[in-house]
Amino acid sequence: MSAVLTPPLDPLRGPAATPIAFIRTIVAAYRHYGINPANALREAQIAPEALANPDARVTAGQMEIMSGVAMQELDDEALGWFSRRLPWGSYGMLCRASITAPDLGIALKRWCRHHRLLTDDVVFHLDSDGAVANIRIEVRRYLGEMQEFCLVTLLRYLLGYACWAIDSRISLLAARFPFPAPPHRSVYPLLFQGPVSFDARQAEISFDAQYLRLPLRRDEAALQQMLRRALPLTVLQYRRDRLLVQRVRHLLRERLDEAATAETLAERLHLSPRTLHRQLDEEGASLQQLKDEARRERAIELLNRTNRPIKQIAQAVGFSNEKSFSRAFRQWTGESPSAFRERRPGMSVSRGDERASTDAVA
Repeated sequence: MSAVLTPPLDPLRGPAATPIAFIRTIVAAYRHYGINPANALREAQIAPEALANPDARVTAGQMEIMSGVAMQELDDEALGWFSRRLPWGSYGMLCRASITAPDLGIALKRWCRHHRLLTDDVVFHLDSDGAVANIRIEVRRYLGEMQEFCLVTLLRYLLGYACWAIDSRISLLAARFPFPAPPHRSVYPLLFQGPVSFDARQAEISFDAQYLRLPLRRDEAALQQMLRRALPLTVLQYRRDRLLVQRVRHLLRERLDEAATAETLAERLHLSPRTLHRQLDEEGASLQQLKDEARRERAIELLNRTNRPIKQIAQAVGFSNEKSFSRAFRQWTGESPSAFRERRPGMSVSRGDERASTDAVA
């Protein structure tokens, strides 16, 4: 992306986690264009002899400077990956073309479509079955020694922009790459938080399709600010998750028979109770509302699928006694649990049979 107009203050600050293999690939791009990389290495404070050490690592700041200087000196934001240069500002153009989309799904479709205006050496595809979304890269040109760095960077460009656009972490279900696991495979969980596999058919990331429906939370002014220093998005991991409501629902379903308080839920989500309440409120939800929804859904399921006594169902969905459960159930559905059960198709259970029966269905 068009970046590094404002470089980091101290490139050596922070952990050195980026493999030197990525720096060597940038040096290979200089070699491809017949240009000396000495200036970029000097600006990034990377000793030339480190290139020969396969175990060497650089900081995110060093990587940012090296990439940014190279993009400008080579006038190629693709750093030699493709059959033609991508002039300075190319990926910024993709960002601008997507920023007016109403939701992430449309923004990513635009990104995939417009990327073909830059090159058809690789083609992005976005697929979704309604539950899982996949972004895959079809490689149409032999990438040689550039393959790993190219595919990793392209996916991180897109993922970083997507997270920034919706102001949320996108938790990955999988990240797959079409090459053997490299010696520096330990860096991959830092770049792609989720299960990572190698020797796949194509480069691909998968995530919950619900992220596609999230609205973009950035505007043109925010984009201009971001593009002044966009490369950190290729490594930045967002802490906030806009699917927090769904995650809370999932935890509540797991813990309905326990004391699911704001404190216990916040601990599981690595948040403070105050932050949990605030972020739920920002998403138009409340913890009590989500508790009621989870209890109602579970109670209806147990009444429909089992012959458990009402008292046991009350306990299973987090009520201390049958009376309070019946009162809440009537508020939810307009009828008592017993009346609801009696309407179950093909079954009429007397109160005596109900108390005597047991069912192992959870």
